[in-house]
Amino acid sequence: MAKSMTAFGRAVGSTETKKITVEIKSVNSRYFDPQIKVSRAFSYLEERVKNYVQSHVSRGKVDVWVGVEVTENASCEITLDKAYAESYINALRNLRDEFSLSDDISVMKVAQNRDIFVFTASEEDADAAWAEILPFLEKAMGIFIAARESEGEKLVADLISKKSHVASLAGKVSELSANATSAYRDKLEARIRSFLEDHTITIDESRILTECAIFADKVAVDEELVRLSSHFSAFDEILKSSEPIGKRLDFLIQEMNRETNTIGSKCSDVNIAHIVVEMKNELEKIREQIQNLE
Repeated sequence: MAKSMTAFGRAVGSTETKKITVEIKSVNSRYFDPQIKVSRAFSYLEERVKNYVQSHVSRGKVDVWVGVEVTENASCEITLDKAYAESYINALRNLRDEFSLSDDISVMKVAQNRDIFVFTASEEDADAAWAEILPFLEKAMGIFIAARESEGEKLVADLISKKSHVASLAGKVSELSANATSAYRDKLEARIRSFLEDHTITIDESRILTECAIFADKVAVDEELVRLSSHFSAFDEILKSSEPIGKRLDFLIQEMNRETNTIGSKCSDVNIAHIVVEMKNELEKIREQIQNLE
């Protein structure tokens, strides 16, 4: 199922010893770009969180926040991050002096910032903490993926509509191009005959017909229209894929643009030229929408 790269998921809850908040949000990106943040005391779990997210998301800039507040004593060693604590206290003093605030900097006030402490857990404790966090991560991810799929369905419906419009325009080009090519050949033949007659040059009928056919073939767009039709079919098939489709569609729309540009450069018919402009405009809208797909 197609997925949008823009979504949000959140889960909040408590265990016997912790209050846990997980938030996942993402925006468009050409690649998978994860930004993982876990409460300082449990930052050792960031790699596990990243691996979990990567197993569910293949593309997009994904921001993940895992907040863990310890509500009961946990079996881990707590030490002071002296450098961070010193920097934090100096910042508080600067705040006091800058705004002439009352001096209520105390141990308990400073200790409210849990980031001044370093929590060191054994591997067993790390596994236990991960086991507590994982259900909330899974819940947030479920909401996040559902939002991606829901938005993806809307994007696909819009892409199908726009692609159908382009295919309809290509059909009009096909109808007009047959007459345009024939008219071009007749016009070219008339000009050649007129030129030869004006210069009293003997007319070689077979040569004239051959040259006119060669030049007319150069402005024919049958091959481009056939390739476009093939691209339309491939577009529909990709939309049905269960794999990420954004990059594949992006490549395919480039090919559609290339064929459309070639049609525009070959045709001198003003009606076809107007249709080609409309096709290119619609293809650009499709390209922009594709940037939202995983």
